[in-house]
Amino acid sequence: MQKSIRKPASYLLAAILACSNALYVPAAAAARYRDTLEPERTGGTMMADTFLIRPFMLVSTIVGAATFIVTLPFSALGGNVGEAGKTLVVDPARYTFVRPLGEL
Repeated sequence: MQKSIRKPASYLLAAILACSNALYVPAAAAARYRDTLEPERTGGTMMADTFLIRPFMLVSTIVGAATFIVTLPFSALGGNVGEAGKTLVVDPARYTFVRPLGEL
């Protein structure tokens, strides 16, 4: 009795996996297309950006700069001072100060 249930169950599982894979491909293509469109900036996103995200990223820039200074001797020994500076200081500062308001 157990053997008779396993075969249809395996066919059902295979069909579900095949359908889920077939549904994933158009969804992934739509997501890529949606990402190429310019996002809509509304008043709510601008307020959230001003009062929530920018202060957090300012703190992140300060903490990243402090971390960069502390780890500078190790970065110099490893030869990746520029990469560490870009990742820890420049990228958060650019996201905080250069990015247009409301563009998340």
